[in-house]
Amino acid sequence: MLKFNKVLLASDFDNTLVYTQGALTTTEIWVDKETGVNYLFHADGNAGGLTPLLDKDGRPVIAPVKA
Repeated sequence: MLKFNKVLLASDFDNTLVYTQGALTTTEIWVDKETGVNYLFHADGNAGGLTPLLDKDGRPVIAPVKA
């Protein structure tokens, strides 16, 4: 089971828009500024979800952290 050691806030992320379709549906990749972990965010209407983005081996995708 995954355990998180911090609460994720919008200010913790550099978010990069990769694809948007329609007025109410968005799919974005957010990068945690502290850890570099990539998260997939999808929203449709008034519902949405956030999950770590995983590579083909099931490990989190990690981007270089800006100093």
